[in-house]
Amino acid sequence: MAETPALDIDLLRTLIAVADSQSFTQAAQRLGRTQSAVTQQMHRLESLLAVPLLRKVGRQKQLTEAGHRVLLQAREMVELNEALYHSVQDDSLSGVLRIGSPHDVADTLLPPILTHVARAAPRLRLEIDVGRSPFLMEDLHRGKIDMLISTREDARLEGFALRTSPVWWICSSRYVHSSREPLPLILVDEPSIYRRYAIQALDARRIPWRQAYLASNLIGIKAAIRAGLGVTARSMELLGPDMRVLGANEGLPALPEVTYYLWIRPGSLNPLTRRAYDLIRHNCRF
Repeated sequence: MAETPALDIDLLRTLIAVADSQSFTQAAQRLGRTQSAVTQQMHRLESLLAVPLLRKVGRQKQLTEAGHRVLLQAREMVELNEALYHSVQDDSLSGVLRIGSPHDVADTLLPPILTHVARAAPRLRLEIDVGRSPFLMEDLHRGKIDMLISTREDARLEGFALRTSPVWWICSSRYVHSSREPLPLILVDEPSIYRRYAIQALDARRIPWRQAYLASNLIGIKAAIRAGLGVTARSMELLGPDMRVLGANEGLPALPEVTYYLWIRPGSLNPLTRRAYDLIRHNCRF
C-alpha cells in the first residue's frame, strides 16, 4: 500500500489565502510572498493531492468542488496546528491581551477573533474595551490597549484589512421618507467617518438636510433610529430586523465603503500581541 504523502501546513495556509482573496496576487501580498511562490505552492499542493483545486473564472481564482472540500479541512488543520504549537509554549501564554473594538462590530468581527485567540492561548486573559474608534486609536498609541479593530488608517501602526463593508442609509422600518423635506439626519458627534460620509455625499448632490438627533455613541444612534427620528449613514453591521435601507429609489446618493483593520503598535513590548496578531492574520476569515 502506497504511503500517504505528508501535507505541508504552509501549503494549506496558502490555499486558504488564495480562496479568501480569489487572487494569487492578493494572496501573495497577504502572505508576504511573491506571486510566483504562491503559484508554485498551489501547484505543489495539487500535485500532492492529485486533484485540481482551483479554476480561473475571469481574473479570479475559484475553488473546484474538490477545492471546497479540501479548504474546509485545511482550515481545521491550520487551526489545530496553531493550537497545538501555542499550547506547549507555556512561558508565552501567561499574561493579559487588551483588545479594543468599536461598538458596531463588537457582535460580528470581534467574536471570531476572541475565539481564535482563546483556543490558541487558553491560559491567556483577554480584556475587551468597546468604544469609539477615534478614542480607541488614541488608547492604542498610548499603550492602554494592545490591539484594535478600527476603520481609521494610521501609517504609524502595523495592521491588515479584516473586511470591507458597504455603508448604507439606515432608518427604522416604520420611517416614512419624504423627498420634499430636508433629510432628518441622525448623527454622532465628531470625530466620525460616517458623519463625514453622510454630509459630504448630501452636500455634493445638493440634497437639503437637517440635524434631527445628535448622539455621542452607537447606543444613542440605535435608539434614535428605532424611535423613527430620521436616517443615519452606517456600515451594514448596524442593520437590524426593525430597520430598513434607503437608496437610489429615495433619491439618496451612494456612500463609500469602509474597511475594518486590525492594528497593533510595531514596537509593542507585549510578546503576546505579536503572537495573537499573527494567529488572527493567518487563520481568521471574515
